[in-house]
Amino acid sequence: MSTSSAWEKRLESLDASERDTLLGTSLSRRFTKLPLWLSHPANIGGFYGMLVSIAIILPYKFAQSGSGWVSGWLFHSALLVAACLVLGLVSILLVGLFKRFPISPPRGILYPMPFIGFALLTIDRTDMMQIPSLISWFLLLLPGPMYVHLSWAPRWRLLCMIEDGKDPFAEMTKIEDEPKHAELMVGQDKEMLEVVDTFDEFEEE
Repeated sequence: MSTSSAWEKRLESLDASERDTLLGTSLSRRFTKLPLWLSHPANIGGFYGMLVSIAIILPYKFAQSGSGWVSGWLFHSALLVAACLVLGLVSILLVGLFKRFPISPPRGILYPMPFIGFALLTIDRTDMMQIPSLISWFLLLLPGPMYVHLSWAPRWRLLCMIEDGKDPFAEMTKIEDEPKHAELMVGQDKEMLEVVDTFDEFEEE
């Protein structure tokens, strides 16, 4: 039996909401098709850094005549890839510590940021206008590591748990069952249940 078919069999035992949590949207689904060692959050972060490095070749090339631009581009590209890779490692360490489940990143904010950063970097490198490099690099760098931290690193942890034969949703089940403990302790005593409900409403406020 191939690795992919074994993986699909594990998914079949989960309900629809749990499969959606594991697979995510189209981008995350592409990464789930990769071997777990290759889709490590650090590798995904480094891959994003490499994509950005390729995209900024033209601004560096047109900013300087001759071949002198190559050294500057290689240096900044190496820093960009290394930063994204390290941030991916930090994300998986934090996720392993806090056991956080994946959440959807704010796509409407993150997706335009690389294009805006690329435009600002192009304007700055071609001396059309002086723009602080920190703004351009922040816009270029943030979306990838943010996606990895919010969405992919927690999802990768859950996939690793399934690969090891563990139930990644056992902790979530325990959390969801906690509100029922009060009813079990007080039984059918309506007065006590009213006190518990009032206390819960006070905490929510």
